[in-house]
Amino acid sequence: MSIIPYGRQDITQADIDAVTEVLRSDFLTQGPVVPRFERAVAEYCGAKHAVAVNSATSALHIGCLALGLGSGDWLWTTPITFVASANCALYCGAQVDFVDIDPRSYNLSTDALEEKLKIAEREGRLPKVVVPVHLCGQPCEMERIHELGQRYGFAIIEDASHAVGGRYKDGPVGDCRFSDITVFSFHPVKIVTSAEGGMALTNDAALAERMALLRSHGVTRDPALMTHEADGPWYYQQIDLGFNYRMTELQGALGLSQLDRLDAYVARRHALARRYDTLLADLPVTIPWQHPDGYSGLHLYVVRIVRDRVGANHRDIFMALREQEIGVNLHYIPVHTQPYYQHMGFKTGDFPEAEAYYTEAISLPMYPTMSEEQQDRVVVSLERALSQ
Repeated sequence: MSIIPYGRQDITQADIDAVTEVLRSDFLTQGPVVPRFERAVAEYCGAKHAVAVNSATSALHIGCLALGLGSGDWLWTTPITFVASANCALYCGAQVDFVDIDPRSYNLSTDALEEKLKIAEREGRLPKVVVPVHLCGQPCEMERIHELGQRYGFAIIEDASHAVGGRYKDGPVGDCRFSDITVFSFHPVKIVTSAEGGMALTNDAALAERMALLRSHGVTRDPALMTHEADGPWYYQQIDLGFNYRMTELQGALGLSQLDRLDAYVARRHALARRYDTLLADLPVTIPWQHPDGYSGLHLYVVRIVRDRVGANHRDIFMALREQEIGVNLHYIPVHTQPYYQHMGFKTGDFPEAEAYYTEAISLPMYPTMSEEQQDRVVVSLERALSQ
């Protein structure tokens, strides 16, 4: 009996052919395919600009830099996310703080955000950037976050690493109606993959231009950006301190091919989620709640153990599932409890909703090629683990 992973990529012959075509072409990097991928994602999302990079972490970093985040500034995000959502501020020399989660959606709580902003305004430490994370693919309450941004003067980067293919208030996630920048991830376990890779979308031409510059060493061949006339056709200038964050043509080709199946993948995830909802209805777990304003990309299906209805503890249930070769995972360990962040002064008890979530959450396997037989096996194994 083989292990059922919590997520996995689906690579088709069309994907292989797309990558092979690039291997046989003149360009393995900095060719025509990545710009085609950027245009396709921007068009799908209804955004004006897209900047492809080698990871969503890189996209977060250059997004923060493009917004001018630096020493003396604050970035706020949720503690229930991968560490990259917070680390991007530290890369810029800024400081990080967190906003506790909503107990139903597990996203950043807009009520907690508003209360924290009121206090920060009095103390003179308002954030320059807020990074709401669309956990599991479910959009945050972006309209209210945008309203707070207008009131308190902070910029917004949507960390939509889980949410490509999702929708919010009848618009695609990534249209940047309620944010300055939206970031996607194309890691193999995400909804579509480019092996590794990410993308930053924006409707602001200046932000797009600056992110494009920063992803490639701060080097330009554009005469309009140079300090003087070019010495010749070979000439380039470094006008900023950038990074080697470029996406390769191979990654762009794979991502572009996968994009053709994005809607089908998300629809399949929803079908599996509905079936999980039914199969788990009588078990002592809390199934995911979906906000009526959003259509989740459903990157993850997270249940929470109802602790007063089970005898075993969270760890024992998790380990029992792993022993039955169910590749469950936990998304995520609260960032403020990581040793690196505790050395900065954060401590257990700072964000109680996030900490309660951590003691109960388990990500069950879900991916587009998952069969109903595999899903049945997950449910049977979970029932067994809960009853031990």
